[in-house]
Amino acid sequence: MIAIYKRELKSFFHTFVGWLFVAATLFMMGIYFTVFNMYAGYPTISYVLQSIVFLFIITIPVLTMRTLAEERKYRTDQLILTAPVSVGRIVLGKYFALVTVFAIPTVIIGITPLLLMQAGTFQTGVSYASLLGFFLYGCLGMAVGLFLSSLTESVVISAVLTMLALFLGYIMSGLCGIISDFGTSRIAEYAAKILYCFDMVGRFDALSSGYFQVESVAYYVTFTAFMLFCTTQSIQKRRYAAAGRGIKLGAYSIANILAAAALVIGINLGLNYIPDQYTSIDVTTNKIFSLTEDTKQMIGSLNEDVTIYVLADESSKDSDLDKILQQLKGLSKHIKIEYVDPVANPKFYYKYTDTELMGNSLIVESARNSAVVNYGDIYATELNYATYQSEVVGFDGEGQIVSAIARVTKDDIPKFYMVAGHDELSFDERFLNALNKENVTYETINLKGVDEVPQDAQGIILNAPVNDYSAEEADKVISYLEKGGNAFIIPTWTEKTMDNFNRILAFYGVSMVDGVIVENDRSMYYQIPYYLLPEIVYEDITAKVSGGSVFAPFSRGLTYDEEAVDAAYYPLLQTSGDSFSKIESAGADDYARGEADIDGPFVIALKIEKSTEDGGISQAVFVATEKMFTAEADDVVPGYNVKLFANIVSSLADRESSIAIPVKSYQLGNMAFRAGTIAAVNVIAVFILPGACLICGLVIWLKRRRK
Repeated sequence: MIAIYKRELKSFFHTFVGWLFVAATLFMMGIYFTVFNMYAGYPTISYVLQSIVFLFIITIPVLTMRTLAEERKYRTDQLILTAPVSVGRIVLGKYFALVTVFAIPTVIIGITPLLLMQAGTFQTGVSYASLLGFFLYGCLGMAVGLFLSSLTESVVISAVLTMLALFLGYIMSGLCGIISDFGTSRIAEYAAKILYCFDMVGRFDALSSGYFQVESVAYYVTFTAFMLFCTTQSIQKRRYAAAGRGIKLGAYSIANILAAAALVIGINLGLNYIPDQYTSIDVTTNKIFSLTEDTKQMIGSLNEDVTIYVLADESSKDSDLDKILQQLKGLSKHIKIEYVDPVANPKFYYKYTDTELMGNSLIVESARNSAVVNYGDIYATELNYATYQSEVVGFDGEGQIVSAIARVTKDDIPKFYMVAGHDELSFDERFLNALNKENVTYETINLKGVDEVPQDAQGIILNAPVNDYSAEEADKVISYLEKGGNAFIIPTWTEKTMDNFNRILAFYGVSMVDGVIVENDRSMYYQIPYYLLPEIVYEDITAKVSGGSVFAPFSRGLTYDEEAVDAAYYPLLQTSGDSFSKIESAGADDYARGEADIDGPFVIALKIEKSTEDGGISQAVFVATEKMFTAEADDVVPGYNVKLFANIVSSLADRESSIAIPVKSYQLGNMAFRAGTIAAVNVIAVFILPGACLICGLVIWLKRRRK
């Protein structure tokens, strides 16, 4: 086998074919690498590999067409067939020579992630998983080409057949989708499933997505082995045909091929029945497809049955969403997943909602309740101001599903009222979404239009009013609090007199410190001293953010009556002793301490439990900066401000926080390179490396031609 391997490898590089293959692959890689990674700054090479994989349709047939067909044409195969070497070794020797040629550009491409890692946060796991898929895809393509080359003595026919086979494997995913969407016929459904076995790109795309699946690797390995086995049987049949045993051997070969095909199909089908947690690994840097520990604990402790209906045929399911669903199913025997074809059963969801649902939407149902998750809420989108088009920026599958499961397994759904009518600040959609995930309903209320705060209020939210309450409105709020009501209060600075609003604060013995806090401890601010990263004081509310940081820009301080006998105060966030409250400022870049400034430390978030006259408890949480609960602030400490917000609301609802899983961002931030670096890489990747291969091939070819 070694001798055949060396002979074949030399033949590729003593002619122009091997050099041309390497040069073409590197040339296309260089173009897309420059565009995607250097210019656009994408933190993964998977886009590059997905873009150049179409090249296999052309390059692999050129590389494999002569391997067996030409030897058969010139009868040189008789020397090999009569050699004291098994047919299997002959096939493997030729195949490994093909793989070695392909491995050269693959190894060179594999160096690029090591270089890009130096430029910032990079999807290393995704890149190398994609590179593995790229290599295995190419290896399978070469096994197909080798087999088809063994069937004919025409080099042209071998190349055309290989090109056709690889083209069908390339488009098979789309073809399966078209067939499965063709009516509701069972024949179409089964045909799509059978044809999916020939989808060579789908498994590569799965590996490139960042979800490393053993079944994808197994598909390439087993089908490559199967094609090599078929090649062996093809040659074996021809070897013994001259001995007069063609019919018997033909039947024997067919039986062997069918048995091998059954084994390959059995292995691949068997892997589909193993839960994803045993066969799949999330290799994304931000763990998009992995369940959080909170989710695992919640689902693991589930003690009632929950069925999740997916409004889609299994052939058209969202693969990313299905990954999460299968992981949830694997965590608990109480989770059941059912796919409902909306074409075959268009009225299925009518009994759950009046809203029209998109395909792949979810209906989560328990014995006591049901909840709907629209597919449009699974993915977070943003407007790209460069293209003025909406683009997907995050995946919220886990958060939405877990929230729905919590909703249908709980009886109490607390309701909060957001007081309006005083130019209050509106919460960003990200924070409203956190309320939905906490299974908290909310409603805006204008106190002027009601006699009192509604009795079904679990709490009220006063978010940064800039106009004062009327005396009557303040009385309504205080009356509600005196009856044991709860409040989430976020005061803000305003030039207007806020006497009535301050009466509400005084109910809890709280007042605001004049000025804006400047933090002098470098470890407790971000970029400028007004951007606070306060100390997190451990308490039930802050337990889930104590391992990170929260961002509190332009905050004021809170003072309270520590000697009060009817109230207990629990600081949640506080500044260092080096901080001070600046009374007068010349601007946002003025951090100098003045004579009138007030020394710290300061409490900027506070939990209060106040005893009421009827023996109840009124709970309140104060946060002294409204800018904390904005998307911009939350982006500085990804997810922690939202998590604190959700924990505050859950605490006021007198229950443990549901697991409000934040949206998992697809974006790591693009890498940036100097123009000179981009130009240098462009020249090397697109011109020097491919050009050097072509020159080497041409020189060797000319030298051998002269001999």
